[in-house]
Amino acid sequence: MPLTMARQGEINYIKKVGGKEETRKFLENLGFVAGGMVMIVSQIGGNMIVNVKDSRVAINKDMASKIMI
Repeated sequence: MPLTMARQGEINYIKKVGGKEETRKFLENLGFVAGGMVMIVSQIGGNMIVNVKDSRVAINKDMASKIMI
């Protein structure tokens, strides 16, 4: 399921990062890699702040929908 379906505060593991090559590279550079842990800190209007690789990252709904957990 996409990251947008996850609950706030729940720890999830990334299974796959989809999208175009440039989108995948961008997300991988932020720390969204297969097998990595991700947790939603907060969600406002579809945009979210997530903990990934010991840092907080803000991503929009489109980016979050490309991250499969």
